[in-house]
Amino acid sequence: AIARSLAMQPRLMLFDEVTSALDPELTGEVLRVIAGLAAEGMTMVLVTHEMAFARQVADLIVFMHEGKVWETGTGDMLLNPKTPELNQFVGNGL
Repeated sequence: AIARSLAMQPRLMLFDEVTSALDPELTGEVLRVIAGLAAEGMTMVLVTHEMAFARQVADLIVFMHEGKVWETGTGDMLLNPKTPELNQFVGNGL
């Protein structure tokens, strides 16, 4: 699906939990493709629970909970949450 989308030469790619139904091997492959797109300067909006990946790749992270934006910042925000909601979500996952 990513390759088909790229064939249209988009300026923006939207990914909604793109790895949620994949096995670990395919998850790694898809994340490598997305990381490559980021390195090439592709503008992307990525909804994910892959926090370590988001921290490495994202220029800006927006943490949403119950339909509200709770925090925005760089990947380092995931290491130092300012709200209890983000702190609970991140837990020890990084």
